[in-house]
Amino acid sequence: MGSPTAAFSFLVETLVQLVLTVVLLRVLLEAVRADWYNPVCQGVIRLTEPMIKPLKSIFPRMGRVNVAGLVLLYLLQLLGLFVLALIVGVSPDPLALALYALLRLVRLLLVVYLVLIIATVIISWIGQGMRHPIIPLLFQLTDPVLAPIRRVLPPLGGFDLSPLVALIGIQFLIILLGV
Repeated sequence: MGSPTAAFSFLVETLVQLVLTVVLLRVLLEAVRADWYNPVCQGVIRLTEPMIKPLKSIFPRMGRVNVAGLVLLYLLQLLGLFVLALIVGVSPDPLALALYALLRLVRLLLVVYLVLIIATVIISWIGQGMRHPIIPLLFQLTDPVLAPIRRVLPPLGGFDLSPLVALIGIQFLIILLGV
């Protein structure tokens, strides 16, 4: 028989990570100025607006950065970690919890970019004629990471090695974080 503590921990962790991922995608889509008429963007806005709207009046935007979204990400991560600590029966140190929440958000950002870059590589191989609304968003989201690498590392024989370099760098950072 399984442990109820482990089961509830899994459920809370999964739900928190899903919500955090959607909010992070909204922040990233705003940062790259994605097409808000895209149906995928509309879905992300509908899902996240009720959570972000109360914070918008307190935390105004700074250029392309949705500060309210970043604050929401941090608060949700803190809350998720606190609930997990309660489920496990641990009394968390507030300072350690605050730092761990920040590190977990950085890790989430890296994992999201890892998945986005892999998705764009696969689409570039097999999806040349595909017309799904998510495809332009994938390329818009990954371009800020891949463009600097492309400037330094030109295509070799028609092959773009920037995704490979980015994936190695991201995986290195994930391992370095250790969370």
